[in-house]
Amino acid sequence: MPDSPPSLDPVQLGTYFDLIEVTSLLRHAVEQQLREAGDLSYVQFQLLARLGDSPTGSHRMTDLADGVVYSRSGLTYQAGLLEKAGLVVRAPSPDDERSVTVTITDAGRALLAQVLPGHVDVVSGLLFEPLSRDDVATLGSLLAPVRDHMRSTPPRSAAPRRRKGAR
Repeated sequence: MPDSPPSLDPVQLGTYFDLIEVTSLLRHAVEQQLREAGDLSYVQFQLLARLGDSPTGSHRMTDLADGVVYSRSGLTYQAGLLEKAGLVVRAPSPDDERSVTVTITDAGRALLAQVLPGHVDVVSGLLFEPLSRDDVATLGSLLAPVRDHMRSTPPRSAAPRRRKGAR
């Protein structure tokens, strides 16, 4: 008798589908709010928020890509759009000439401040409103080790790039 492929039990499968549906619904609502409030994509908001939270207002591009789980080329494109809009500036890293540092501008901070209240309203209303304070703490304690487990592999930026034409 051939081995059957691995599968998820009904509880695991149901939980997986619930998680995917919740994240999809939340992301859709957040993306809609960000577009309406500041003409930002979800990843652009993530970049501005991470830069805005940094004590220096700056991060290396590679660290940003790893932090927001986005490809290096995609992040370069998004940072270019933000730079063109005057929301960030890019410059060679003072520590490593091969690296590029992105810094949020005053205009970027102002736009972040403009979209943040609506963002908080969407997240609070959709994700946290139906939960008690204890439920939120439990959810956080359940998700943290999963996130840590997923992040335990080296970040994508540490993976060697495939050369064009190599198979």
